[in-house]
Amino acid sequence: MKKLLCCFIFLSSAMVLAQTKVKDTITRRANISYTQKGNSVTFKPETPPLIPIAGAPKPSYSYLWELGDGHYSKQAEPKHVYKNKGNYTARLAVTNNYDNGKPPATRPKKVAVNEIADDPYQDIASIADQNGFAIQKNCDPIPEQEMVVVVSYQNLENYVSNGKLYLFYNEKQFKNNNFELVDFRNYAGEREVKENTVASIDDLDDTKSYLASAENTFKFKKYKNTTTEEDLEASLKEAHTLYHNVSILEFDEANPSETRNVFYTFKTTPEMIKDTSATVTMRGIFVPNRSFKNHKIKNLEMEIVTSHDPNKMGSNGSLINYRFVRFKRVKFKTRFQNNGEGPARKIRLETDIPDMFDKKTFQIEGMYPECPICPKGEEPTVSCLDTIIKQKQIIFTFKNIYLPGTEQKNVQEKDSTKGFVRYSMKFNEDFHKVKTKSRTAIIFDKNEPIITNYATTRFLPGISIGAKAGYNFYPDLDNSTSYFVGATISPFKSYRFYWQAEWVNSLNNYDSAANVVTEVITNANGVKQRQRTTTSTENKSVNWEVPVLIRYNINNYIGIGAGFQANINVAQEQRQSKKIDLYEGDSDKLIINTRTESNSAKASMANLNTGLLFDLTTGFARIGPSLGARYVMNFEKDFNYFQVYGIWKF
Repeated sequence: MKKLLCCFIFLSSAMVLAQTKVKDTITRRANISYTQKGNSVTFKPETPPLIPIAGAPKPSYSYLWELGDGHYSKQAEPKHVYKNKGNYTARLAVTNNYDNGKPPATRPKKVAVNEIADDPYQDIASIADQNGFAIQKNCDPIPEQEMVVVVSYQNLENYVSNGKLYLFYNEKQFKNNNFELVDFRNYAGEREVKENTVASIDDLDDTKSYLASAENTFKFKKYKNTTTEEDLEASLKEAHTLYHNVSILEFDEANPSETRNVFYTFKTTPEMIKDTSATVTMRGIFVPNRSFKNHKIKNLEMEIVTSHDPNKMGSNGSLINYRFVRFKRVKFKTRFQNNGEGPARKIRLETDIPDMFDKKTFQIEGMYPECPICPKGEEPTVSCLDTIIKQKQIIFTFKNIYLPGTEQKNVQEKDSTKGFVRYSMKFNEDFHKVKTKSRTAIIFDKNEPIITNYATTRFLPGISIGAKAGYNFYPDLDNSTSYFVGATISPFKSYRFYWQAEWVNSLNNYDSAANVVTEVITNANGVKQRQRTTTSTENKSVNWEVPVLIRYNINNYIGIGAGFQANINVAQEQRQSKKIDLYEGDSDKLIINTRTESNSAKASMANLNTGLLFDLTTGFARIGPSLGARYVMNFEKDFNYFQVYGIWKF
């Protein structure tokens, strides 16, 4: 018996384990190794095998080396010459492209430099071609993973300067924070400071209407590249309006032409927006001299992804306020990377365009490789970008270009193998509030197309407040009158199904059915008489009606709904009148006496009725005025009623 019981327990445990998904706790690691000769160090990564994705290009790693003295490299095996003796901490961030696993984790590596050899020292590369200010990342953000942001600044003045560096993150347009600042590493004595904001955040307009009208309502500037500005207070106020968080560093004694780097490690939060085509940004503000208001501004754009795929499509239209879409120009960006063994001379991007966009408003915002637009009607002989607008697509074709391949000989900088097209469009004048998605087929020369992810356009629910007034008909009540006014709340201009809640204040008046009682009485003289008592009741009440219903717009003009309703008697008054007639004998014609009596009673919150409702509206079903009819079936007898009303949704 014991053996049989043990076998049963073993089989049951095996079945439970077989049905339980085992979490993969294996962490892939990449180790840092190096060879050293004096102050010259060559680094090499030791990475785990890549896991290919079926149908995707060949997987590969990309690297960001932080070399411990303020320098960095994106080469796979960089060689670095240190300027001074000392102990340095090298760090490595590894990104797995087209790989089906998580990025390998790494640990910092100590490097001791005890002698300075004759190998020439190489200073940080100049960023003067970026106006002295640059922000870059090692990868696009994936929820619950780390990423590194490098902020580079250069003193372009002819004197030693003391300045300030701002990095704003976590945009207010998103409900939750997307990033958590884990650490920052500085190598030129930069120090973190706290300062009061230029304007109180509570005093700023935080309605988030800038989601859809930033270019119109707030008149915010477009930062396509690094710009130089002079009104520092306005720039900081704008940044504080758009972002929740900021890191502020002060620096001293930056020599003319000197370039410095600051490294930030961010952890993306689990609450990061789940739309994997959404564009998120960070904004840097570089003040070269704290004594002046001149400053430079740079935006870092990033697409949220689920895997590190250099060929992808993104959009800033992931959360749009539908009420202000006429002010909104939605931007799209398609990125691509040549993973071939040779250069690409022609790249074709076939991009889907949803019907809701007005192709007449199409315009190109930027591109790389940068080249002019191809002339119409002739075959180009120089590098150019050709655009063909079709009914359902826009086709971009880079012609006569040279984009190196990642597997090409002597190509060490993988960023040189990447390109993009950024474009924007406005919405059509009339379109429905529905989610859209589009993607791009990328064709390098005559190779098979690579299909990107979907870039989506989604709308915020928005709030629509409505005013309502009408009349209730109670067919089972005598002499009833019932007028009401109220308000409604629902999502703004919903397309099909949506919830609607209402509050209605109604004034009601009706008579209860008369009650007649006839009885024979004997007076003091012993004579029998007949007494008739007629009781009539008038009811007055102030009712609150609270309907909650789900509605469906059949089209722009007709909507139907059904739901649940509660009626609360907020105030109630009942007047009762008695007419007492006394008759002689059995005849109704000989009235001896007539008298009346009356009384009244008041109550509040005296009664609660519940019921079901069915609704129909005609007019402007989504926004604006309409007329409606409703039948309310109360669970209390004799209180079913019809309702006719007018409503205007704003």
